[in-house]
Amino acid sequence: MKIASILAIVIAAIAIGFGIYMVDIDQTQEASLPDVDVSVEGGSLPEFSADVGDIETGTEEITLEVPTIEFESPEEDDS
Repeated sequence: MKIASILAIVIAAIAIGFGIYMVDIDQTQEASLPDVDVSVEGGSLPEFSADVGDIETGTEEITLEVPTIEFESPEEDDS
């Protein structure tokens, strides 16, 4: 069974190889772009009007009382 699949792969590879070498493509004429005359006038961008809200920013100095936390580790309780 394996020999048949290997043989099929080899035959397919040989057929593809012959197919590639049997095709010969030669360019017979150079390509060219058409001659185009273009005259353009300046365009314009769209205009928009938008009403947006006002945001006032500033700084304010405040004083906060920060609580103090005291804790004792279990090692200090033994002494």
